[in-house]
Amino acid sequence: MTASSTFGLSHEARNLHWLLTNLVEEVPGLLSVAVVSSDGLLLLSSDPGRNAQARRDTGRPSSPRGSAADLATIVSGIGSLAIGAARLMDGGAVKQTMVAMEHGGLFVMSISDGSLLGVHGAPDCDMSVVAYHMALFVGRAGHVLTPELRSELRQSLEATAMEAAQ
Repeated sequence: MTASSTFGLSHEARNLHWLLTNLVEEVPGLLSVAVVSSDGLLLLSSDPGRNAQARRDTGRPSSPRGSAADLATIVSGIGSLAIGAARLMDGGAVKQTMVAMEHGGLFVMSISDGSLLGVHGAPDCDMSVVAYHMALFVGRAGHVLTPELRSELRQSLEATAMEAAQ
């Protein structure tokens, strides 16, 4: 996160940015993080600049095609599939989904009201540490992710994207 990305945001939005930055900095091996609304829109993501070192170290892009929007799409799709599977199996609410891949892992955790936290991790990241820190993020962020805050975060991302395009 850059300082300018939080300028002018509400206290709650700045706290959510801080929580995400803390998650990325505290957990070794995280390549990309995204918070996605229940309707699949990206609300918050890790700063691609923070992933430059990981890209140099592994020789691979730090997130799907290098885009937080791509990660958000994947997280939303996996979340939807997991919810559908849980309904078919009478499994109750989905808490976490993990996809282990040869060159990394994808973790998806429910926040509140259908929002999701998605994390793309390096192959050597400790899955239990990732899951623990994701649960901390969800516990701290879930109660503040109101419709008003989701709207503010979407507007902030749109403004940041417009600034980057100029």
